[in-house]
Amino acid sequence: MSSHRRVVWRRCLAGGISPLIPGAAAQHPHVTHENMQDANTPGICEGYWMKRRKWPLKGWHKRYFVLDKGILRYSKNQHDFSKGKMHGALDVSLAVMSVNKKARRIDLDAGDILYHMKVSHCIYDAIKLTFSDYLHVCLCFTQSGSGRSLSFRAPSVADSAAEYFDACDELMCLNAHLSKAPPKLNTIKNTGRRAILPAVCPDNSHVGLMTILYNNIGKDLSRVSMPAALNEPVCLLQRLCEELEYSDLLDTANHTDDPYQRMVYIAAFAISGYATAQYRNRYKPFNPVLGETFECIREDRGFRYISEQVSHHPPISACHAESDNFNFWQDQRWKNKFWGKSLEIMPTGMVNVTLKKYGEHYEWNKVVTCIHNVLSQQRYLEHYGEVIIRNLKSSVCTCKITFVKSRYWGSDGSKNEVQGQVLDETGNVVHRFGGFWHEGIFCDTLPNPQCIWKPNPQPKNYMLYYGFSRFAIEMNELTPDLKPLLPPTDTRLRPDQRLLEEGKIEETDKKKDEVEENQREWRKILAKRGEEHIPRFFRKTLDAAGREVWLYNGTYWKIRENPGFVNVKNLELW
Repeated sequence: MSSHRRVVWRRCLAGGISPLIPGAAAQHPHVTHENMQDANTPGICEGYWMKRRKWPLKGWHKRYFVLDKGILRYSKNQHDFSKGKMHGALDVSLAVMSVNKKARRIDLDAGDILYHMKVSHCIYDAIKLTFSDYLHVCLCFTQSGSGRSLSFRAPSVADSAAEYFDACDELMCLNAHLSKAPPKLNTIKNTGRRAILPAVCPDNSHVGLMTILYNNIGKDLSRVSMPAALNEPVCLLQRLCEELEYSDLLDTANHTDDPYQRMVYIAAFAISGYATAQYRNRYKPFNPVLGETFECIREDRGFRYISEQVSHHPPISACHAESDNFNFWQDQRWKNKFWGKSLEIMPTGMVNVTLKKYGEHYEWNKVVTCIHNVLSQQRYLEHYGEVIIRNLKSSVCTCKITFVKSRYWGSDGSKNEVQGQVLDETGNVVHRFGGFWHEGIFCDTLPNPQCIWKPNPQPKNYMLYYGFSRFAIEMNELTPDLKPLLPPTDTRLRPDQRLLEEGKIEETDKKKDEVEENQREWRKILAKRGEEHIPRFFRKTLDAAGREVWLYNGTYWKIRENPGFVNVKNLELW
């Protein structure tokens, strides 16, 4: 390819235009008729675009891209590219492309890799691009992937690091320590609760998931109604409660005098909440309706938990748990985006824990969850991003946890990796820990190096029961002595979810439609009256950082004890 044509491509990609546009020569003097005729088969395209960095979700950054023979590679700048310092590579022929006209953005989803790219506003405005110019760059991506064999030789690790690590120089490796750690004697304890569900999970291979998802590419899927066969018999309020399965880590933290070691146990608890997702990529939880509640009292674990769906649009789930050792609360707002082959779940709320012995308040964010190859049988789930844990009552230490994004050309042994550091006030590392969020966490800087957390073993035949852990199987159990104590808004009394648990799929679909229609009619009535729904057990306020949060108002357990929910007015949701 001539040096002149390379310059043309650099200019076009930098501005978001293509020399292949009919009439482009008149609109842009640097594009010649000869170039246009020579470009029926795209050659090497290179230039700067803006790319959204997923770690740690810090927005858009300028990156140097080269599209050659259908393989899109990028580096931080042109110099790095010439030196072979690649940050990522994607086979365009295997990707689903979506175009956002308003945002001047291209999304490429190859299943294992997801790129978000756009033209910077300053460049776009400077050259007065038409949208047809922009779309033609998209066409170049499409043409580069067409007419080629679908076979793909993945770049070597030496050539390309995962896209996730744009700004990450190094990560420590403690995996060997975890594999050598003495096994914890984790056994399934008899809690006196049920050990299996009433019916096995349904086969949902017949569901036209492709049609549903492709009609909603780039949209928030929390607003899309799904067939019941795609659901699991728990709702999001219960999924939040599942994060307390390893609450014993908080109990341990509350009895650990050293503040740095306390932070290690808090970090292990923050990681443990993701373990249940390992076997839960085939079904989705029910979306709670506005006003729906869920309580969970676990004498064996020493805590009680209450949650409520406090907002419908946007969907917000608030929860609060208390024990003799800790308080735990959060309000989560999820956004789900489908990009063609992958589904991203992005939580935006903060998790809070207070330890009663020390009066400390810990706060941290959550990472992105992505289901890859969502339309195929090779579907898998991963978490990626950075978690920062802060003690709001003391600056003595902070914690940084990295959920490592797997490399699609790497081995299975590198998947689900987690690395963390506890830092003192000056930024020096006091403790290091690492492992895998589905296998366990090892810390070799404690006085006695040890595995500080391992997940409980899965129950027998767990894949027949939605991949549930024993804790999840117990979640929706409704015993005769419990039923009269619950408010009628409790998830256990939700009829469509109960029917699904019993394996009655057709009845579930009908009842699910009824529940959702009742919700819509109720909201219409409120709108006509000029009223808004007021959550019953949580109140909206602002935290110290000025963020809107939902806090428990302290009324649920008081009403439950006296006068009891059967003696007060309650919402009728179903």
